[in-house]
Amino acid sequence: MLPVIETQRLILRNISIKDVHDMYEYASTDKVGPLAGWAPHLNIHETIGVISMFQAQAYKTGLGVFAITLKENNKMIGTIELFNHYANFKAEMGYALNPAYWGMGIVPEAATALLHWGFKELNLKRIEINLFVDNYQSERVCQKLGLKLEGIIRNGYMRYDGKIFDEKKYSITDIEFFKIYGNKQAA
Repeated sequence: MLPVIETQRLILRNISIKDVHDMYEYASTDKVGPLAGWAPHLNIHETIGVISMFQAQAYKTGLGVFAITLKENNKMIGTIELFNHYANFKAEMGYALNPAYWGMGIVPEAATALLHWGFKELNLKRIEINLFVDNYQSERVCQKLGLKLEGIIRNGYMRYDGKIFDEKKYSITDIEFFKIYGNKQAA
């Protein structure tokens, strides 16, 4: 099971089947999935299947998808995850957010909390974020978090519809993280 992580405005917790309507609200739009590489959900049953897959992933690996929920009303407004965990060495971060909450600093807040968990609790040495070269919102998140651009992976990703995209790879190491965010004992 994933831990519950609280920030000033958010609770990051295990995703639940109770989140299905909140997730479908944004996962069914063409504003979210295609920027992350997945097709918009066609119906609520597809969203149920995705949530079930996320739950199984967390159970098997100890990593997985957190529901991003607002403390003020417990509404699930997005997801954030660490995945492709490799031998307690590195992981990749991904996120999706309901467009109604874009531009409010939600993803940087949630991602900062996940960086803390990854480096302080999981003792990772590196966390990466890959994004399409024209995903300027995600690129800005990476910059706010202190991740460094490593380069462009040409023709690095084939999306669900067969289109091939260049990707930018950003990363942060544990040494860089502790310089930016403080030592291991700091909260």
